[in-house]
Amino acid sequence: MYAEERQQAILQQARHAGRVDVASLASDLDVTPETVRRDLRALERTGLVRRVHGGAIVIERLGFEPGIQAREAVLTAEKERIAKVALAEVPEEGALILDAGTTTARLAELLPTDRELTVVLNSPSLATALGRRPNLTVMMLGGRVRTRTLAVVDDWATEMLTRIHVDVAFMATNGVSVEGGLTTPNPGEAAVKRAMIGAARRTVLLADHTKIGNDHFAWFGDLEQIDLFITDSGADTELTDQLAAAGPRVVSA
Repeated sequence: MYAEERQQAILQQARHAGRVDVASLASDLDVTPETVRRDLRALERTGLVRRVHGGAIVIERLGFEPGIQAREAVLTAEKERIAKVALAEVPEEGALILDAGTTTARLAELLPTDRELTVVLNSPSLATALGRRPNLTVMMLGGRVRTRTLAVVDDWATEMLTRIHVDVAFMATNGVSVEGGLTTPNPGEAAVKRAMIGAARRTVLLADHTKIGNDHFAWFGDLEQIDLFITDSGADTELTDQLAAAGPRVVSA
């Protein structure tokens, strides 16, 4: 098992149990305790876990969100595959919403240069990148910019969204489950996400497999509001089948 695969296994166990301990991981993975400590240090540097005496606690269980730089550094291949599959859902012409997120940012990079599209964004960094594209009309939502995610939130953004209609919204999430629906840690971001879904004829959720089965503080949508959920091949088939039974068509990239 490569280090990245081992670290993903550790992270999945931490997400499931809330915490992990070095001795058990060393036994389960058939490696030395020092190898596990090295993996935990690597996961802590990316903002996904916090080390404690004898092991680590997953960040989400502490009520924190990893920063955008930490999230950009993980599961890059999976996010790229998800974005490439999502390209098929981009209309030939018309309007779309791109929610702020590291997977939706991959889709933004891949948007075709031969289509005249209006793109509504709540990410200043994506607006700066796409605003240079002559075939795109970029509409930037106003409001407060959250430092942790660099997403625009609060009433100014939600009010603008009540006045528009788009063909499709490409949404990001921190958690998706049958019981909790779509969730994110911050209520301000949740409010904007709800308004985005409300402004779209179709909604496509883009989220890697680590988001499946997780519930966070603020709800922003039910599974039946999602037309298509694109995840990666690391997703547990039993979980994706349960999600599909609750509403959306699920595709693994």
